[in-house]
Amino acid sequence: MELSERKQKILGAVIEQYIKTGEPVGSKALLSALDISVSSATVRNEMAELSAMGYLEQPHTSAGRIPTNEGYRYYVDNLMVDRQIDENIRRQIEAGISNALGDPEKLLEKAGEVLADLTDCAVVSTTPSGEGAYIKRIEAVPVGTRTAMIVLLTSTGVLKSKVCRSDFDLKASVLEKFYNVVKASFIGQSLHAVDTPMMQSLMASLGADFFTLMPLVTAISDLAQDAARTEVVLGGQSNLLHHTGYYGSTAYELMEFLRRGEPLNKMLSGGAKDKEVDVKIGSENPYRQLIKSSVIVSNYNINGTKSGSIGIIGPTRIDYETLIPSVRYLTNLVGELLTQTFKDE
Repeated sequence: MELSERKQKILGAVIEQYIKTGEPVGSKALLSALDISVSSATVRNEMAELSAMGYLEQPHTSAGRIPTNEGYRYYVDNLMVDRQIDENIRRQIEAGISNALGDPEKLLEKAGEVLADLTDCAVVSTTPSGEGAYIKRIEAVPVGTRTAMIVLLTSTGVLKSKVCRSDFDLKASVLEKFYNVVKASFIGQSLHAVDTPMMQSLMASLGADFFTLMPLVTAISDLAQDAARTEVVLGGQSNLLHHTGYYGSTAYELMEFLRRGEPLNKMLSGGAKDKEVDVKIGSENPYRQLIKSSVIVSNYNINGTKSGSIGIIGPTRIDYETLIPSVRYLTNLVGELLTQTFKDE
């Protein structure tokens, strides 16, 4: 719905005041924040009309107004200044993740910690997706006469390992045959190509080496399937308890929801499809446990391909103007660093 310039200024001022104070905003308090010359009565009338339009609400008869979810939506889409990240915040982000360079999992973990501290929100991210990823390296590290750790690295930096036991001694000749199979059948293969038909065909081709190599080759299949799955990394949940919007059963339900990884994975994979940053407010979120929350999500790209997401979950009364550029900057930086990591290998 189109708003007049005066209504836009009043709505924006109400939202910004409420974000700062958490208290309902009255017409008198609003006058000092407005750069227009109007009377208190005019402001009251405009606020009443904004309430009738669904952008503001009055929690108590004698109280001022607070934004509705529709009000926040209009503010984010039309009124909020698209700011660059604050220089101090930028330095905090870069310093916070500087000691995690070269390790994708640690980088995401540190990025989550930094963002949780900066935003006072819960932070959720996904590890690099297996979509489009291929097997870059496989190593067999002997840890006993008949035991080896198989290590698999993907093109998106996912590292998986598994200890497997053979019924035969893992002599140099056995490992040589293993690496020949790895080079011929696995290196450069898409993770999703390592499926049941491919493995059945490979096992049939092993001939006399079937029983010797089967445990090692099966371990590769297990690791490829594991690497293809996107994992959710969650942090900063306790930050949500600092906000007055979460209390009693609402807080408990939200904490239980965050503990379950799959809904978060679906939510992140569906967010920010064609947008640099996706913002869902209150009931726009697909899960009822998030009805009092706003979720800000951005994707990170590795080598130009969408590989994962980073987002924050907080109350609807958050500083969108500051937090959106912070999420955007951190996510872009993570993508750049992961891209550089894999180029250097």
